[in-house]
Amino acid sequence: MTRSAPTAPSSPTPPPPEAVGPLMRSLSVLRELAVGGGRQSVGDLVRITGLARSTVDRVLSTLARLGYVRIEGRDAVLAPRLLELGNAYLAASELPDRLGPLADRLADELDESVSLAVPDGDGVRFVHQATRRRAMSLAFRIGDLLPAERGAPGALFADRWDAADWQRWRLRRAADPTDAGFPAVPPRPADDRPLAHRAPDTSTRGISTRDTAAQDASAADTSAAAFEARVAAARTAGWSLDDQLIEPGLVAVAMPVRDASGRTVCALSVVSHTSRLSAAELPDAVLPRLRETVSAMEYALGAPQDGPPAPTTAADAAPGPAHPAHAGWMRASKQELGPEFVESLARGLITLTAFGAGRAELPLTAVAEATGLARATARRALITLEHLGYIATDGKLFRLTPKVLELGFAHLSGLTLPAIAQPHLATLVERVHDSASMAILSGDDIQYVARVPTVRIMSVNITLGTRFPAYPTSMGRVLLAGLPPAELSARLALTDLRPLTRHTVTDPDRLIALVEQVRTDGYALVDEELEEGLRSLAVPVHDRAGRVVSAVNVSTHAGRCSPDEARETLLPALRATAAAIEADLHVAGRYARIPAL
Repeated sequence: MTRSAPTAPSSPTPPPPEAVGPLMRSLSVLRELAVGGGRQSVGDLVRITGLARSTVDRVLSTLARLGYVRIEGRDAVLAPRLLELGNAYLAASELPDRLGPLADRLADELDESVSLAVPDGDGVRFVHQATRRRAMSLAFRIGDLLPAERGAPGALFADRWDAADWQRWRLRRAADPTDAGFPAVPPRPADDRPLAHRAPDTSTRGISTRDTAAQDASAADTSAAAFEARVAAARTAGWSLDDQLIEPGLVAVAMPVRDASGRTVCALSVVSHTSRLSAAELPDAVLPRLRETVSAMEYALGAPQDGPPAPTTAADAAPGPAHPAHAGWMRASKQELGPEFVESLARGLITLTAFGAGRAELPLTAVAEATGLARATARRALITLEHLGYIATDGKLFRLTPKVLELGFAHLSGLTLPAIAQPHLATLVERVHDSASMAILSGDDIQYVARVPTVRIMSVNITLGTRFPAYPTSMGRVLLAGLPPAELSARLALTDLRPLTRHTVTDPDRLIALVEQVRTDGYALVDEELEEGLRSLAVPVHDRAGRVVSAVNVSTHAGRCSPDEARETLLPALRATAAAIEADLHVAGRYARIPAL
């Protein structure tokens, strides 16, 4: 059964009179879709939210129009473009941009997983992950939310709680004793027994007297008394220890990162496994480098920048008239879709994207100008989003909160390149009625990572993982064209260029000339070089930095049309598909690493 999202244990604060009811109801649908792992049937969304079927249909229609959701049969599925909401918060916070490279360097030096986390209510939310790939390793994603008491960073953040914060924490624990509202962590025993299968290791070998308090207070349970003791110990030691608070075997040490005013803005954690280091050994092994990195991070937070950070791509810029949810676009969508378009939902979501790099805090007027909304409309959207916890304000300036990441960021940040490409390949196949594939370069070969076949009497039968030599294939030549010229020549010089058909080009000089032409043209057409009767047309897919990371192609029988006809009919559709994949990849890859497999 799907675990629900964290809910307030006490009676929710009534919405202010200016709050927009349709926006609140609509966001409940999006939130439940995110909680459900990014895919939910429409019927389940109706049941969970308690909204009318017609209301849920209208919300999903609007989200699909925005590009945030896809409708697949009876299911609604989160789409990568939704990540732009979380990207807006992360860019505005500047934490991944300023501190992420330092966290990555620490992970490389220690060969351990390293995380950056921020406080979110009585929870802890991750904003950056540098994960080591091991059989037993950290599985959390950017945007995942943990209870404050289960993990090292929570004790650091709770040190700043007031009486009201502690009361909310106790009410939440009483209402949710097993942490069912935190899907990212394993359930907690209802009786607060230790999560670890052994008694906590309280050895203090190699730990200074100053740090002993933090070690002694560590216990692999999450009881209120134990958490309060860990908070006090962390205050004394200046760091916090997680001795298997999340699950058996997982240990971590965290330190606070403070800004110039002394405010804790995030926590830096080093995470390991007891098969590598025990809870007693981990602080001794990592604290010296952890302290150095925290100092470097605090300097980076205070370092001046030469003007506001420049967006990396057009998708990272402020909304503007060209944004697909700008006021003008919304009016056109309302005219086209009529009641199936919930304009207040679109207004609320575009309000979130008004923030970003160099736009961490904005007055009402700036939000209205960025979105093209009337000032009164923008104000009501901001008031509603503040009530829901997605925006905070001091009365004059508004800023995004980490809670924005709950809108699907964790699920979508875990997407792979094939998962991003698959729906676009399916659309391409529906358009051209031939099989479509995606491949990456693997040594001297291409490797198929995504594929959508078509149904024909004569069709190309290839399975995922299939490898072919790169030189006689259209996708291979596109991928080779993405290499520097010197590397291309070196690769071909070491490749066994065997003729696979009577048409296969095997002369190195001619192959280099063909690949250079592909680089100029932006596509490759290969006719019967891999297999007699097989014609293939491919185009590149670029990442945010402009590198060729994969290729997509359409394969067909050579007898169906001439090469010129193939270019005329297939190339525009292929290029449109590659552009759509790139658009998703650029949004998804801004703060998350997108693996090729």
